[in-house]
Amino acid sequence: MGPTKTDTAMAPFDPNELKDTVAGNVRDPYPVMAELRRQSPVHVGPVDLGTGPEEHYGDVPPVTVFGFDECVQVLRDNETFSSTIYESVVGGVMGRTILQMDEPEHRVQRALVAPAFRSKILERWEDDLVRAVVDELIDRFAAQGHADLVRELTFNFPVQVIARILGLPRTDYPRFQRWAIAITSVAANWDRGVAASEALRDYFAEVLADRRRHPDDDLISELAAVEVDGQHLTDEEIFSFLRLLLPAGVETTYRASGNLLFGLLTNPDQLGAVEEDRSLLSQAFEESVRWEPPVTVILRRTTRDTTLADVPIPAGADVALLLGAANRDERKYEKPDEFDMFRAVRQHVGFGFGVHVCLGMHLARMETRVALNTIFDRLADLRLDPAPGQDVHVHGLAFRSPISLPVAFSAR
Repeated sequence: MGPTKTDTAMAPFDPNELKDTVAGNVRDPYPVMAELRRQSPVHVGPVDLGTGPEEHYGDVPPVTVFGFDECVQVLRDNETFSSTIYESVVGGVMGRTILQMDEPEHRVQRALVAPAFRSKILERWEDDLVRAVVDELIDRFAAQGHADLVRELTFNFPVQVIARILGLPRTDYPRFQRWAIAITSVAANWDRGVAASEALRDYFAEVLADRRRHPDDDLISELAAVEVDGQHLTDEEIFSFLRLLLPAGVETTYRASGNLLFGLLTNPDQLGAVEEDRSLLSQAFEESVRWEPPVTVILRRTTRDTTLADVPIPAGADVALLLGAANRDERKYEKPDEFDMFRAVRQHVGFGFGVHVCLGMHLARMETRVALNTIFDRLADLRLDPAPGQDVHVHGLAFRSPISLPVAFSAR
């Protein structure tokens, strides 16, 4: 299988490399977002979220949506608000994926890939795969009594899980991680993103050819064999889906698990409640995705003139839905800037909404739940333990998560 056996894996890299190229060098965009939302939940024209006014090209002004109800309205109406904008944003590196498809094409393609994420498969991965990966990573630092949970755990376990789900050797995981980051940050470095996309295609071409000859118990073999109403996925469709799955699987879970840990560690009463009653993990996770969604913005483009919150929007407008701002809409939530897993309203748009709701959200939920349960099973008296002067916080604009989570604990 060529690169899966013979190439030397790249050395692991530091999550701090992500700070500027992927996430955006912003500590807390929410006060600015809240002020803009109070002015209007929908803004036409460039806005400044703390990094300077956004650049805009073309005759149709951009639109930014800050309100919860307004985001839901857009995501419900996929005829007026099209996903085809992603063709120009990521199509050049990912190929044609469900991300940039509208109905009915999106529905057909999603039906072909969705069976790979059905609940029985997730259950099979839970103990034999996810728990094993997390246990192995914790083994490396449990005896030390302290660790950086981002560097040692949350940054590493999702890519190893995805690699195993795809049936790929974990020795290659740093390679996948770098390729995933290069694709995700293509706006910052186009040539690097394209090179990563081509490298991924070449890598997966060899693997897919092997799986067609010798099917195995893995996701690539399933994608090669899947059939819905007599239709199969082509090789290029499989490559495109894998180029989407890899960054999405790596980024979303890594950031979501880090944000949940940060929310709990900075609210010790809630951390104690979850340690005492693990059934609370589900609502703690949903609150963390509301409070600090790993991906804070998704895009649409209007197909016709319309209005949103009584604001006229012309056809052809690029619409940015600020999910992070919507999830902190004071019209929807009481004290929205607080992490409170006991809040009455936990509905959120952190995984999107409507026909394009995140396909991998159940995988992210399962992976994070298993990771947190394993941490609590093995690390007692878990607490933040920053170095003198270290400022531990969530970081980023388009993607948000803590860069570091220094903790102390007692191994059980």
